[in-house]
Amino acid sequence: MVEVIGLMFEPNLNLIFTMFDTAGHGAGKHSDPASEVLHFANCQWQVRRPKPFVLVIEGEVGVSHDQAAAPSDYLHNKLLLPEWREAFYQLVDDTGMVVCLNVHTQHPTYRDVRGRSSKGRLSQGEYYHHDGCTGPVKPRFVEIRCPIQPQTRGVATAVAPHHDVVKAMVQMLPAELATSPALAQQNMSEDIISQMDDAALDHLQGLITRTVRKKLNAEGARSYFRQVDAAANAYFEPWALGESRFIANANSSITMQHRRAYQAPHTGGVANGHLVKRWTNEELLLPGQVVDQALIAALCSEESDEGCYLGPH
Repeated sequence: MVEVIGLMFEPNLNLIFTMFDTAGHGAGKHSDPASEVLHFANCQWQVRRPKPFVLVIEGEVGVSHDQAAAPSDYLHNKLLLPEWREAFYQLVDDTGMVVCLNVHTQHPTYRDVRGRSSKGRLSQGEYYHHDGCTGPVKPRFVEIRCPIQPQTRGVATAVAPHHDVVKAMVQMLPAELATSPALAQQNMSEDIISQMDDAALDHLQGLITRTVRKKLNAEGARSYFRQVDAAANAYFEPWALGESRFIANANSSITMQHRRAYQAPHTGGVANGHLVKRWTNEELLLPGQVVDQALIAALCSEESDEGCYLGPH
């Protein structure tokens, strides 16, 4: 039995989900009790949904997902081809985060993720943020990638919807911080937060984050944000080599936030694989389009620890 479980866009975009039931004809192809298949770009993709706001693309149906057996840059060669690119971007907009596993690519548009954490203080990337937080123009989404490399990535990247993050930050906030002068006059009820737009959420989140930075030591702040991760039901599966995560950042649908998330006390001195990133919508352009270098320079300037993702809004 094949059951259609969702039509994401207009039929001419050829984007549809089906579910292969273990009791039915398609069950033998997949090990999961119920595997979803995404029909997109004239291909069938094996996918799963570990969170309501996450779609994981594991690879094409019928193609080995073993890195050594089937090296492929299906991201650029299929999903991001000009004729499918906007439809893929819409999928990110409407989902929250789309993860592409086992992508073999050395595309020149990626660059190293900046910012490093120390034992004594948190890097800016350890606080929940959207890219372009302090500027008037934000990238549509951010693509963060773990390249295929000798060293695995041991530090998680927590990702959750913006509203859920701010609600969780309030919920987990120690009482002595909630009554601090910066926050005592703020209405932080769940009903009020649920009605806030992104600008209001950013303002309240900035107040909370600056209070946490001021009042808690580094490991106290990291412990607090681990509680926030859990309360927000954040996605923080370990990074796989060859994995790209497209995280909705500024769009008309769902807005996400992300952070570098240490799941144990940060003691330093541990070998760790590196990440790369790009703002794909703004940097991977169609023929005839030109990169807005001033925008890219402004976004890059936020990534050093001298700037602050959570400055005044």
